[in-house]
Parts: sequence; structure tokens; C-alpha cells
Amino acid sequence: MARPPLNALQTFVVAARAQNLTRAAERLHLTVSALSHQIRLLEERVDCSLFVRGPRGLKLTAVGQRLLDNVAPHLEAIELALKPLCARSDNALSLSAMPSMTTSWLLPRLPRFVARHPEIELNLDSSIELVDFAGGRYDAALRYGVGDWPGLVVESLLEEWLTPVASPSLLAGRKPPTLEELGDLPLLCPEDPWQEWFATYGGKPPSRYAASLGDSESRQRAAVEGIGVALGRTTMVRPLIETGQLVALFPQLMQARRWHYLVYPERSRKHAGFMLFREWLLDEAASFRAAPPTGFDGARAPARARRAPNRGEAS
Repeated sequence: MARPPLNALQTFVVAARAQNLTRAAERLHLTVSALSHQIRLLEERVDCSLFVRGPRGLKLTAVGQRLLDNVAPHLEAIELALKPLCARSDNALSLSAMPSMTTSWLLPRLPRFVARHPEIELNLDSSIELVDFAGGRYDAALRYGVGDWPGLVVESLLEEWLTPVASPSLLAGRKPPTLEELGDLPLLCPEDPWQEWFATYGGKPPSRYAASLGDSESRQRAAVEGIGVALGRTTMVRPLIETGQLVALFPQLMQARRWHYLVYPERSRKHAGFMLFREWLLDEAASFRAAPPTGFDGARAPARARRAPNRGEAS
């Protein structure tokens, strides 16, 4: 009997977990065409369809689910067996970060780290998915939550505050709204904590919202384009306020229930490159907190109680 197609099996497992060909191809550093070819070879080998392909991605067939359940644990065991034999270089650092944090806060600062430590190769994966550190692929992650990740070292980076923001184009020709008049403007995303904002600062929520968007970057972009008023996170909207793309409508800030954290396994303390990155990152976060923000004076509501992290929430 011919040997099992290990490459095709690995490709299948990654695609099954990603439920999306493009994401799976990116993780395997393949083209979508090459990945699809591997899956076709495996389907020909088992003489059965493994996926149902639809507009929302991939869905496993019954045979595909059975194959995943049988094969994935063995591939993981092989990876664990090889891991001790593959020493990690202190000059190679793998990091996962939320897309919103990556785009708005981390990337503009990374050139300073690269200039300070050109010897370190940084591999950055921008994803909302929680990191499985047991696989050994990642050294650390930047995450948004309440700091509740058992078994990991969790260090607070930035607290988060919320404030209504809008584009100058949306406000053109209008007089500045009062807190009581905020609900008269087109507001974005009823899933954001607008009800808590109105309960804290007064005014009446709108009967309907201008739009609902699934992630923070889209909400921020919608506000910049003048579609409506967003309840913006200060870490994301502060650069846009400072460059004039957004305006903070009020000086008031309401504390978010989730903050930004650096999360990593205990083993990463022995990684010299990561410890240099950690030191730099904590310095950057401290400088950001200390710098006086432009565009609002930061009158803050009392701190709110934290809640358990909802890991299904988009970043």
C-alpha cells in the first residue's frame, strides 16, 4: 500500500480548522491553488469529498470530520516529538496580535524596535484567534480582554477608554452637540456599549442606528468616512484625532470593560529576543499612557467593574 500523503493530510487539517482556503493557504505559506490541489489529491485517495465549499467558507463532510478526528492528534504528536530537537533561535520572535491593535497602535511603533534591535527577526501574525502556546509556534500574544488567561503570564499594557468620535465632514454645518443631543446624530453599532454611555452621561439613545459593523477597524473606518458616530476606543482613535480625521465630540471618557495585555507562556522568559521585545513594548505603552492626548481632555467616568472575557467578540 502506498505511503499516506502526509503533506496533504497536514494541509487538510489546517484547512479544516481555518474553515477558509485563503486563511489556510496563508498559514501554510502556499497559494490557494496549491492548497486546493493537495486537498483534491487527498479526496482522490479516500475516494470521497472531505469539504462542502460554500459562500462562507469550508464545511467538513461527515467523512471529513471523521478523518480530522483520527488524523489531527497524530500530527500534533509528531510535532511535539520534533519540537525538543528544533532549538529556537533567540533572534527569531513569533508574535500574535489582534488586527485592530496591530494596525492602529503596534505597526506605527515597530520601526523603533527594528532600529534598536535589527538582529531580531520578528514574525507577526495578525489574528483574532486565541493562540495555542502548547504548539510552540508563538512566543507571545497581544490580546484584548479582562486579563483572565490561566496558566500564562499576563501583563497589562494599556487600559482602554471609550468616547464618541465622528469625522469633520459629518459635523460640517452642525453646531457642536451637547451630551443630551448625541442621540439625534447617526450612531454606529448598537452592539457597542451605547446604553451604558447614555446611562452614565445622560441623553436618550436613538430609536435606530445608522449601521452595524462586525469589527473595530470597520467601525473606525465608517466613522472616518462620515457614515456615523462611533463609540471609539482611545488607543485606536487617538492617532486619527491627532491627524484631524476624527473629532472627539466630548471630553468625557468611559472606561471599557476590557484592556490590552501582553500574554506569554513561562518558557518565553528564557527567550532573549522576546525579553528585549517585552522591555521595548512596556516602554512604548508607558510613553503612550504618559503623553497628553490631543483632541480631548480625558474627563473620565468612574472605573467600571470588569466582566469575564467573551472570546467570541471581534477585535
